[in-house]
Formats: sequence, C-alpha cells, structure tokens
Amino acid sequence: MNQAELIAAVAERAGLTKADAGKAVEALVGTVTEALQQGDEVRISGFGSFGISERGERQGRNPQTGEAITIAASKAAKFTAAKAVKDALNGG
Repeated sequence: MNQAELIAAVAERAGLTKADAGKAVEALVGTVTEALQQGDEVRISGFGSFGISERGERQGRNPQTGEAITIAASKAAKFTAAKAVKDALNGG
C-alpha cells in the first residue's frame, strides 16, 4: 500500500474527503518525524511504537574495489509492533 492508497482507505473508513484524509495522514507522519528528531519515542496504543536506533561507526568494504571504508555512525527510525498487531498477523 502506498501513500495514495492509504489516504483513500483512511478517507473511506473515517468518512472523510480524500483531501481531509490526506491532511490527517501528512500531519501524523510529520508529527512522528518531529518527535523522533527531538529524541522522543511515539507510542500508539494497540498499534506500536516508533523509536530511534543508533548505529555505531563501522568498517565496510567497497564491493567494486574491495577497498576498506569507514561507514559513519547514524541514526535510524525503528518500529515495534504492539501485541494486538502481532496477534492479528499471526491469526490470534
């Protein structure tokens, strides 16, 4: 499902126009992104939580030349599904 399909599904389920659903989806994504940038965790009851995973600096190899390179430390977003979501996926 891409963003346009998500907006259409939200609009249908919530009885909103696609424009209003699009604003709601964009607001949710923007709010979660801003919270993560500030170092906060976002928890949505019954759905899951968004957090930050920190990756340390490490050594890698250039696959074309085999030369050793240093891969810089970075941060990545992570999502942990709630028990209700895991149960729904596993037929529980």
